[in-house]
Amino acid sequence: MAHPIIPQIIDLATPVAENLGLEVVGAVFQTNQSPPVLRLDIRNPQQDTSLDDCERMSRAIEAMLDQTDIIPDAYVLEVSSPGISRQLMTDRDFISFKGFPVVVSTSQPYEGQQEWVAQLVRRDETAVYLNQKGRTIAIPRSLITRVQLDECQ
Repeated sequence: MAHPIIPQIIDLATPVAENLGLEVVGAVFQTNQSPPVLRLDIRNPQQDTSLDDCERMSRAIEAMLDQTDIIPDAYVLEVSSPGISRQLMTDRDFISFKGFPVVVSTSQPYEGQQEWVAQLVRRDETAVYLNQKGRTIAIPRSLITRVQLDECQ
């Protein structure tokens, strides 16, 4: 599940991105790294997201993060585009890809599995719902580490 500071990071990064003509499409704070890694995914809605877009956003958000004390200790900042590997993160992603095959990974086994491949039904505040061979499975969001489109299907 998302790190508790992610909403603050997105609230801080969204207006910065908008001022640069960009959109924030996701954020991940990986605390299992040393130092931790904050990854921001951005998109340029007018054209393909360029390296220049990522650099401009990196410089702008780095200054804002330094001014605030959201992340008090050392960390690595990565700004990138979401690219082709489609990790589903936003409500819009989950609505757009309803019915598509997805791979759901969990931090610990749920019903004996840590990875689920099934059709996406929906997501709500508590779970991601999948259809696996006609059976609906509700995986608690607190256990989910990643939901992405299944590229093999």
